[in-house]
Amino acid sequence: MPSTDNSLSIKDEPYLRQMTSFRRTRSAILEGTKNLIAAGGLHKATMIDIADTAQVSRATLYNHFRDKDAVLRALIESEVERLFHGALGLEEIAWEISSDPALAKLRSTDPGALARLLTDPNDELWARVRAGLERSVASPTHVDMAVRWLLGQFLQPLSKNDIAVHASLLTR
Repeated sequence: MPSTDNSLSIKDEPYLRQMTSFRRTRSAILEGTKNLIAAGGLHKATMIDIADTAQVSRATLYNHFRDKDAVLRALIESEVERLFHGALGLEEIAWEISSDPALAKLRSTDPGALARLLTDPNDELWARVRAGLERSVASPTHVDMAVRWLLGQFLQPLSKNDIAVHASLLTR
């Protein structure tokens, strides 16, 4: 008689270990990429440097990502997930954006790349950002204002005090 227990069977263990290893490797690659961008900018983060920083082989890196653009896209998606779908409020999200060392380096060394990342209104990431902000912001109008306010901080960060004042106006 089949077991009604919902726990995972022994035959699922190798798959779970493989997925855990996959996630751990992917996280190391994304973290390494962010650290490289913070240290030298996007143009200095080569696939070889990313592999070395993440302490993975180049083959492993290419098994996860086809090129640097794919790594960058995954990093952005990961950051959107972390910021907008975690337990952070609007003020915390804004501070994370304003104080992020990788964004600071992009502002100073690769402003064109940063502008390209921020200006595609049809990118599905904006829908995910809006959905994440709906938890923190009072109305749909305020959500749109919050998106524009946060976009401004990608290009011109605010102080922690200014963020607190502005965020309180948007979350009323």
